[in-house]
Amino acid sequence: MPSVQQNLELWNQNYSWSDAGDEWSSAWGGTDWTWWTSLYPRIYPFLPAKTILEIAPGHGRFTKYLKDYCERLVVVDLSPKCIEACRKRFAGESHISYHVNDGRSLDMVPDGSVDFVFSFDSLVHADAEVIQEYVRQIARKLTDKGWGFLHHSNLGSYRLNASLAGYANKVKPLGRVLTKAGLLVSPCWRANDMTADLFDGFCRNEGLQCVSQELINWGNYRYLIDSISIFRAGDTPRMPRKVIRNANFMDEVEKARLRAEALSRRPEVREPVVLEPVVVGSERQGGPR
Repeated sequence: MPSVQQNLELWNQNYSWSDAGDEWSSAWGGTDWTWWTSLYPRIYPFLPAKTILEIAPGHGRFTKYLKDYCERLVVVDLSPKCIEACRKRFAGESHISYHVNDGRSLDMVPDGSVDFVFSFDSLVHADAEVIQEYVRQIARKLTDKGWGFLHHSNLGSYRLNASLAGYANKVKPLGRVLTKAGLLVSPCWRANDMTADLFDGFCRNEGLQCVSQELINWGNYRYLIDSISIFRAGDTPRMPRKVIRNANFMDEVEKARLRAEALSRRPEVREPVVLEPVVVGSERQGGPR
């Protein structure tokens, strides 16, 4: 399970950021496809927002879209290297402020000032203690009508399977048997103590309401090791939490990649991306039709 210090060392010192973070979008066929087929359909009800807070933006992979949906954008990352990259990338944007934190603090953000908080493909590496602290502070930072969208680990729901994967790496015959039985799950550097249920509990403890959680698979694995949690300020009137088990998330990603590749072979075609709306709290899934 990666610690805050390990995350800092990896993303600030050891990782090359070969394509400014866009390399993490290759499974979709590019970052434009990640945004328009998987992210925007899930967050469009909350946009535009007067003030947006983005946690762990990396080199601004999704910042470049969020900046166009707000009057003020606050980006916070524990990596000075990432914050400096964002400063340079968006130097012409006067409405963005940049902050280096300690991997868990939001003290630089005024209380009651954030209308929408966003983080994707970053906090999956944060353990339960870090997520709990972020939720505690987000509860103070949101306006009374604020919303949040956080992508975090659900690997804690499969701790036994993840432990078996560790043994399988050491004992190859055992690994072959467990792989054939479909019992292995790759941690993918996820926090193994974090779950969707824990996140819901953190929200309740801080007077927030977790409205929906979409449990998704990642990479080539069928296990739902991640959660996309949508929450709101205030816990009254209380809405029932909707838990969506989406084992087809990577199919959605693959469809985007295939479509991106098909269009790249026909540069004369300027076909718009068709979005499937996602209603918060419903079981409808986003993605290309």
